[in-house]
Amino acid sequence: MRRKLVPVVALSMVCLLVATTACSPGSRKKRNRSADGSTGTAAKRDDVDTATTRATPTPRRTGDQLACVELRNTRVGSRKVRYREYAAPIRLVDGRWSDRDGTTVELQRPCAVGDLDSDGAGDAIGVVMLDGGGTGRFFTLAAWRNVDGEPDYQAQVDLGDRTPVESVSVRGGRATVVYLTRSTNSPMAELNIRRTAVYQLRGTSLAKLSHTDARATEASADGDTADSGDTADSPDDGTVPDGNSPTRKRKSRSR
Repeated sequence: MRRKLVPVVALSMVCLLVATTACSPGSRKKRNRSADGSTGTAAKRDDVDTATTRATPTPRRTGDQLACVELRNTRVGSRKVRYREYAAPIRLVDGRWSDRDGTTVELQRPCAVGDLDSDGAGDAIGVVMLDGGGTGRFFTLAAWRNVDGEPDYQAQVDLGDRTPVESVSVRGGRATVVYLTRSTNSPMAELNIRRTAVYQLRGTSLAKLSHTDARATEASADGDTADSGDTADSPDDGTVPDGNSPTRKRKSRSR
């Protein structure tokens, strides 16, 4: 009887020892550590993927239109098209640039956006004014092409000295500008003509297609005017080809 009990007791002790080892805290820690390691690796991989996605910028489509506000911090002039006598382009900062000699270049308020080169992208046309510190204020109509969503200086045309621009618009691939100027024999301080000119972008130039003139009263070279224009003296067909327009005398006022 005693011989039979010894093997049974020994077998029970072995089973108890095996069960205790399998359920020990050390084994649980190893299993937990292994599970945590795989989970941590997956979490770390997710973080990398997320960071990579956030760092990728959204590209701007070429077909987007430019905005007039973008011209306030862009270049005036280029290597192909010089602005005034400057060999290198000048960069506007918040719509203004100044030289050491006191000369300033300022972006004017009139601006328009539209397709000027028939590529499907919205270009911009605006006005810049150079003030050399004297009495002269030289206005320039300038065109910026849309190149990959950024304004690129393309063409310009001189509008003259002390000829403030009232409005700019783009329609049908053509730019229309309305500005004040003077007849041939009028003094520089007098602005007696309101001119509406139509331009078309041709390569690196703005070609004038036509213009119409209307009488402007009580206007000065500072850009102040008391009326919105009088078209009574305009030609019958409404268009004057590019060139010198006929000089009209201003009607005297009765006092």
